[in-house]
Amino acid sequence: MTDVPEPTDVPAQAVSDDFHVFDTTLRDGAQREGINLTVSDKLTIARHLDDFGVGFIEGGWPGANPRDTEFFERARTEIDFRHAQLVAFGATRKAGVRVEDDAQVAALLDSQAPVITLVAKSHVGHVELALRTTPEENLAMVRDTVAYLRAQGRRVFLDCEHFFDGYALDPVYAKQVVRTASEAGADVVVLCDTNGGMLPAQITAVVRTVLADTGARLGIHAQDDTGCAVANTLAAVDAGATHVQCTANGYGERVGNSNLFPVVAALELKYGRHVLPEGKLAETTRISHAIAEVVNLTPSTHQPYVGVSAFAHKAGLHASAIKVDPDLYQHIDPALVGNTMRMLVSDMAGRASIELKGKELGVDLGGDRELVGRVVERVKERELAGYTYEAADASFELLLREEVRGAPLRYFTVESWRAIVEDRPDGTHANEATVKLWAKGERIVATAEGNGPVNALDRALRGSLERIYPQLARLELVDYKVRILEGAQGTGSITRVLVSTSDGQGEWSTVGVAENVIAASWQALDDAYAFGLLRAGVEPQE
Repeated sequence: MTDVPEPTDVPAQAVSDDFHVFDTTLRDGAQREGINLTVSDKLTIARHLDDFGVGFIEGGWPGANPRDTEFFERARTEIDFRHAQLVAFGATRKAGVRVEDDAQVAALLDSQAPVITLVAKSHVGHVELALRTTPEENLAMVRDTVAYLRAQGRRVFLDCEHFFDGYALDPVYAKQVVRTASEAGADVVVLCDTNGGMLPAQITAVVRTVLADTGARLGIHAQDDTGCAVANTLAAVDAGATHVQCTANGYGERVGNSNLFPVVAALELKYGRHVLPEGKLAETTRISHAIAEVVNLTPSTHQPYVGVSAFAHKAGLHASAIKVDPDLYQHIDPALVGNTMRMLVSDMAGRASIELKGKELGVDLGGDRELVGRVVERVKERELAGYTYEAADASFELLLREEVRGAPLRYFTVESWRAIVEDRPDGTHANEATVKLWAKGERIVATAEGNGPVNALDRALRGSLERIYPQLARLELVDYKVRILEGAQGTGSITRVLVSTSDGQGEWSTVGVAENVIAASWQALDDAYAFGLLRAGVEPQE
């Protein structure tokens, strides 16, 4: 291989080049159905990924669309990368075109990205049918483009598209593409399971063979169509790959890509590889949720390591063991990835679950077995009636504190409430609610209108209490869920309502159950306001 300039602009705080964590959320992840990133979104995500400490951030395909071109222009001046190098994605030169004359190759250089990832065909069928050229010309396209970009001072990675399917069809040619790219100066040749159809044992066997036969530095890019993308990525590492391509939260085309967070966590905690800067693994959960917020997708509650349910325990048997030693039912300390253990209270709860949940909520049960027993029985009775406390921590905390206190935890006493829906001749509806209650010895009557009966009740309740409890002015209902429970028919069914409320600093959930949705909603609102006042430090009425 001829001498070429060494790539520059490596961030001072980058982790060792011995192993690469390469993120492609902004390119491959953005192809997920339902994700549509603005340039500002991409810049924000890039900052999060750099803060997390990945080595490479693939920003998109400059020249392919105005958005990606603008991203690279702005990223150069608006982001001071501390850990990552920015990567531009593109293709090898077109068949029959000199690399110096290829417009899209020029766009890659114009992006001024220090690293370029080229996608190339390694499946002979795709070469002939999609590129409509010869296998020999495809090899020349790879050789010419890699060598040209290296001569311009760029570091080059080459993605072998459909590699594993191409290897199954013609292993000699697939390996020839790898060898050609490596000899031309590609630092890493990435074997791509583009269709996502491989299984871990297949990945291990192929990567091991290709590594031995070519001597190239290999990477892995796995899609998740068999649900094995993370396992396939780690299988490739087992076989000798030292470059892993992933996306945040597994975003990507079809069912997604290899998920960055469990891959990194496994490498750090299971393999003992130092792939992130010191202290950054504890940012895993925060970064995962922050990126989910930017792409406007609700974080998966059951995602490994970072999901809110990843270290949640419901069964009484588990809770009893965790009370002795949390490691008995947890594969790692959740704090290592910035997550927390949670105890779920349900009709499966035993004494240990209640004691641990009380500790989590800061409620001292004092080892009172009779008190704990009462809470267990009350929870089971109410869950039988349709309540669910694993999704309504605030309602459970009110119940728990009432049992500890030995009296209802009340800030107001309701005399009555009503909600009216008026159907008007013009097809519109009017919603009005009236609330009568007592607070601090004063009888209050308030009426309000809303865009629905529950909204009208919420406004009436707030209006009746804000003068006495000004803390309520900060509260806002942020989510509202209704579920019709089994056990009854049609309009006579039992209804469960879950309400999420925020005071601008935190969020909590409450539950109500009744034979109609308005009554269930009232219960959930009652608990939401009581918990908000408790959270604000207001003493309840005697």
